[in-house]
Amino acid sequence: MKYIFLFLALLTIGCKGGRQEQKTPVTESLAVPDSTYLFDGKSLNGWEITNFGPQGPVEISGGNIYLGMGDGCTGITYKKPFPEINYEVTMEAKRVAGNDFFCGVTFPVDKSPCTLIVGGWGGTVVGLSTIDGNDASENETTRLMNFEKDRWYSIRLRVTEKDINAWIDNEIVVSLIIGGKKLSIRPEVSLSRPFGIASWNTTAALRNIRVVRL
Repeated sequence: MKYIFLFLALLTIGCKGGRQEQKTPVTESLAVPDSTYLFDGKSLNGWEITNFGPQGPVEISGGNIYLGMGDGCTGITYKKPFPEINYEVTMEAKRVAGNDFFCGVTFPVDKSPCTLIVGGWGGTVVGLSTIDGNDASENETTRLMNFEKDRWYSIRLRVTEKDINAWIDNEIVVSLIIGGKKLSIRPEVSLSRPFGIASWNTTAALRNIRVVRL
């Protein structure tokens, strides 16, 4: 009889050990954005919808900001303090619908504003607007690129006292030595100052917007 009790005791211990080895599935939690992020993935805290007038709707869904297609610009403007020089901005953007620029980033260069255009003038122009009064389509930063719809593109913009550089998917697309050049913006995006992002007759999506001081 004692052997029966011993067998049952060992069987019970074995079953408990088996239950202890079973692992509970771990659910990955979303990383909490640090202070370099300008968009928390949930709200427009720190931003305002730019009152261009005939803009489309601005919505947040799935951790992304959607700039709806309007009759002209649709965008958001950052209302908290933003560096004027020696900083780097990174973000991801994509064109959802439409055929014009899906990421027009207006930014300060010391006391002067400028805009990085991604996919303008019919969908392919990349460059800075404006340099010595010339738009992104007609100055030394003009570049033509094809952009796929509904594909995320990584955009990086670096502004220093000496130059402005920009990358798309780690490929440099703008390299401008400022020197004595006059930087300005088109009137359409004047409400985006000092820092704002807009699209033109295009539905766009934005995410992971960050700024780091250099």
